[in-house]
Amino acid sequence: MIELLFLIGSMFLVFNWSVVMFSFSMTTMVGVLLMNQNFTSYLDNFFLSSGISSLLIFLSCLLCFLSLIATPEEKSSELYILCLLSLCMALVLAFCSSNLMMFYVFFEISLVPTLILIIGWGYQPERLQAGTYMMLYTVGASLPLLLMILWHCSKMCSMDMLMLHLISPVMGGISGLVIYGAFLVKLPMYGVHLWLPKAHVEAPLAGSMILAGILLKLGGYGMIQMNFCLNMILDKYSFIIISLSMWGGFLATLMCLRQVDVKSLVAYSSVGHMSIVSSGILLDSSWGMMSAIITMIAHGFSSSAMFCLAYFSYKKSHTRNIPYMKGMLQVYPVLSMLWFIFCCVNMACPPTLNLMGEMAIVPVLWDSNLWLAMIMGLMIFFSASYNMYLYTSLNHGSFSSYFLGGFPLKSYCCMTIFAHMFPLIMIMKSSLFNFF
Repeated sequence: MIELLFLIGSMFLVFNWSVVMFSFSMTTMVGVLLMNQNFTSYLDNFFLSSGISSLLIFLSCLLCFLSLIATPEEKSSELYILCLLSLCMALVLAFCSSNLMMFYVFFEISLVPTLILIIGWGYQPERLQAGTYMMLYTVGASLPLLLMILWHCSKMCSMDMLMLHLISPVMGGISGLVIYGAFLVKLPMYGVHLWLPKAHVEAPLAGSMILAGILLKLGGYGMIQMNFCLNMILDKYSFIIISLSMWGGFLATLMCLRQVDVKSLVAYSSVGHMSIVSSGILLDSSWGMMSAIITMIAHGFSSSAMFCLAYFSYKKSHTRNIPYMKGMLQVYPVLSMLWFIFCCVNMACPPTLNLMGEMAIVPVLWDSNLWLAMIMGLMIFFSASYNMYLYTSLNHGSFSSYFLGGFPLKSYCCMTIFAHMFPLIMIMKSSLFNFF
């Protein structure tokens, strides 16, 4: 609840009457939803407080705030600020909801402001197609989940996650595929990932930051919650998903080596990293779950920062095509240094959270199947390859004449990037992730 009060307080700092009225209306809606004689004690039945949800709420609030800082030219638009704040509100409510049906509602509501951001502030006419792809994939995959939730909750006579955990029988098999399907599309898993590169390429900077940094984490968080409240088990169907996910992550890392658009390359690298998250959750061990949570947090900050760098480089070179952006080291050495740091972070160099997340999953995969561990090793190798390819292609060589008319690196750009950098050294406080 503290995060909600912080969010509503930040709305007042905008000095915008439409935003203030929106915050009042959202507060009133939550109040009516929780109407009871003992209002304060009843909040505990609606809001879920755990280490995982607190970390993801922290990630949501921080990235929404940084996306607002990184795009000062759009701050004059009331609808733009309203979209970002409503998206942040939906994400916070999704991460802290203890009611399974309300979690699904806020899980789906978060798509609406994202769609408005892509269509309203996207760059190309193809943004309509990208928005359509995103909605068709995510909503279409989540409708079977809605039917499963309604059927199971009516059978158990409860929608509370803790109560469902206590009274639900063990679930698996085909019903497990239906339940996991919606979240695997949201992650996304390779094979149902085509909406993600399109959405990233067409989305504005704030849309890409929130989409990669937070919205993909809804898929991993949803799988964790389903494991908990529906008592899912590891069976042959889950192992098939794990195998497809790891092999798809390997193919996604290979796809990164042949991308010519910077945003598309970062989007495909997200698919590779999210395959580690899904495998860690489905293997259902303490090390696998810890690896999934650490990878989600680390990827949230590193991918968001790389989209910021791609946008700032685009403002200088007027293109996102990698062959036309070379030679940045001669013209913008500070930006090149930042590219070097975050390419190292993205390839899991020590001492970053990404390394801790990738190393924690290796013993679990080795214990499960030797071939999965070998695929993980190939993913680590090719991850280093495409990050080195990205850095050398952008920064080495003779610079293009397109750079001469670029915008200088502003102070808000450096502040945004360095704010992404500091949480990635939380490996020094790895006890934060010791939930199991």
